[in-house]
Amino acid sequence: MIDLYEILKVIILGIIEGITEWLPISSTGHMLLVDEFIKLNMSSEFKEMFFVVIQLGAILAVAVIFWKKMFPFQFKEKKEPIIKMDIISLWMKVVVACIPGAVITILFDDYVEANFKTPLVIALALIVYGILFIVIERKNKNKVPRVNTMSELTYKDALAIGAFQVLSIIPGTSRSGSTIIGGLLIGISRMVIAEFTFFLAVPVMFGLSAIKLLKFGFVFTQSQLIVLLVGTITAFIISILVIKFFINYIKKHDFQVFGWYRIVIGIVVFLYFYLQ
Repeated sequence: MIDLYEILKVIILGIIEGITEWLPISSTGHMLLVDEFIKLNMSSEFKEMFFVVIQLGAILAVAVIFWKKMFPFQFKEKKEPIIKMDIISLWMKVVVACIPGAVITILFDDYVEANFKTPLVIALALIVYGILFIVIERKNKNKVPRVNTMSELTYKDALAIGAFQVLSIIPGTSRSGSTIIGGLLIGISRMVIAEFTFFLAVPVMFGLSAIKLLKFGFVFTQSQLIVLLVGTITAFIISILVIKFFINYIKKHDFQVFGWYRIVIGIVVFLYFYLQ
């Protein structure tokens, strides 16, 4: 039976996942550091799967917060369901945005995991993306965004965002960081690209979780099942709070603070792993 100390470690990891998955600061970079100090008493294969599958809690948080904007069917008593075509159109754009990442992940995920998941690569990615956030936001300071509503987002925009998301295959870049930087570069407002990033996360994270589960198998010990459930529930609760905070924050502020934070964390990762 799993002890309370292990449960506490799982809760901490769930909290970190819930925070770093939605803020553009790289969950991989943070998990790399945390894993040095908080080590689960589980096999390496299980831990690799665990860090991906608890994202299901984060997905559920998106569904809860954005349900009215995500669900295209409206049911009224004794009437035919109303189909919201604007939401159907939005999901079609999400599908288009998923294509580049799906292709690249299928072809190169194992290679990247084996060769690029190193502290140096993660530190460099954190720092480079941090600099990009600062430079892009300062450059866009007096510019009016080209796209200010979801309905203005085109399929061409969606494909471009999906192309930027491909960069998130490199550890330390951050999936949300890649899509947000891409969106800002092509003239999409902060609110629109943030919401589209949340929508895009649903199929992407669900697909990655499914792949990891298939690789690991669906046979769990009691302890493993408890760890998965606690981690997923914790990630869900924290994700609810973080997503609401993030939405309110970017209504009044830009992304520069996340850029500076990434630079600091990148330096910390480099110093810890290479200058001990």
